[in-house]
Amino acid sequence: MVRVRYDFSSRRNRHIENIKKQKPKIPDLIDKLIKISDVILEVIDARFIQDTRNIEIENMIKKLGKRIIYVINKSDLIALKQLKEKLEKIELKPYVLVSCKYKKGVNELRTRIKIEISKIPKEHERFHVAVIGYPNTGKSSLINLLTGRGYAKVASEAGFTKGIQKIRLFSDVLLLDSPGIIPKRENLKEEDVIAKHARIGVRTYDKIKEPDLIVLKLTKQYPGIIEKFYGFNLTEIADVNDFIEKLGRKKNFLKKGNQVDEDKTSRLVLRDIQEGRIKLE
Repeated sequence: MVRVRYDFSSRRNRHIENIKKQKPKIPDLIDKLIKISDVILEVIDARFIQDTRNIEIENMIKKLGKRIIYVINKSDLIALKQLKEKLEKIELKPYVLVSCKYKKGVNELRTRIKIEISKIPKEHERFHVAVIGYPNTGKSSLINLLTGRGYAKVASEAGFTKGIQKIRLFSDVLLLDSPGIIPKRENLKEEDVIAKHARIGVRTYDKIKEPDLIVLKLTKQYPGIIEKFYGFNLTEIADVNDFIEKLGRKKNFLKKGNQVDEDKTSRLVLRDIQEGRIKLE
């Protein structure tokens, strides 16, 4: 939790102090967060726009009449022309392209936040801007980029942020960081959902159970792309097991008895996908 003290005793504070005290479950916490916020930044992975949108939350935001800004993060991991073509098709507005890694888009986002806030009647002393998104889309990195200070804790492990952090952006604007949220409709035990989460980094490569099965699923979804990345001729590969076997030997990922370490090899593939080396879209 950020060690910055604010006075939330005003009758217009909309009970923000209760978020920390009550420690509700994440879905309930997010619901409360949306209700007390004036503007919501939905952080989306530029490579997987549709997969990292939370339509449930977007519908709630619109129902409550809140303002939303789509923050397209990790824009450095996809060709700009391809990215803009995607955005034109789905008509996400307003959006801002951001790369936390290269510190791009921060001024545009600050300006957009001010524009959206200027449209809101000033009925209270401070405005609240919530930052939401799937785990590992870069919410905390975005907050640190916006504020120019290392207030929001950052970790490579998805879902690192556990509670609400309150960080001052402008004199009358507070940013509210939140844990990564997964739509309620996504059954975390379904194979397709697990594969999706592995692909977009919701479940980091070192935490996934049975990574070889996920690689199997992804090679079926994106035929040829993963194999070609490692320099294999597809005519020489019988199936995904053969691919993992050959890749493990190529990387010298061997166990006792000259056996390929399938677990380590599969996690290498997932890591290269999650870190943007293998471009699936």
